[in-house]
Amino acid sequence: MSSIIKSEEVFAKVDPSQKILLLPQCLRPSETCPGKFTKQGLQCPDDCHETCIIRQLREVALEQGYRAVCIAAGGAMALRSIRTHNPKGILAVACEKELEMGLEGVEKMSQGGEEAPVVVVIPLLTDGCVETEVDVNRVVRAINLRPSDPAAQT
Repeated sequence: MSSIIKSEEVFAKVDPSQKILLLPQCLRPSETCPGKFTKQGLQCPDDCHETCIIRQLREVALEQGYRAVCIAAGGAMALRSIRTHNPKGILAVACEKELEMGLEGVEKMSQGGEEAPVVVVIPLLTDGCVETEVDVNRVVRAINLRPSDPAAQT
């Protein structure tokens, strides 16, 4: 396992304004999603009323004060978001293949003398690049972690 993956306790100590949430675009409802892809990832329209996991998790992270939410089409896009936002904490949701690529990229970025961000990973329950699934409650708990949170002490 990567040396940059840290416990939730360490992640909880990072201020939300220094954290980003990385989500895979494959969580979206592919047939009805009104989002558009840009260089920054999938952009959800402000007036989106889709009941999807991405919208729910994005809203929770932004309400908690996260620096950014990137809905990436792949590891390269997620790494671009990390470079752009320079977070101290990363909550990454992805399939195993994309997580491995992303973690390698974050490790390489931190070899230039900069301190590596704290990374917490939550793997997808199903993958396949379209309409995948994740344990939403687990992601919400991770987004909401705070230093005094008992869940962060495990």
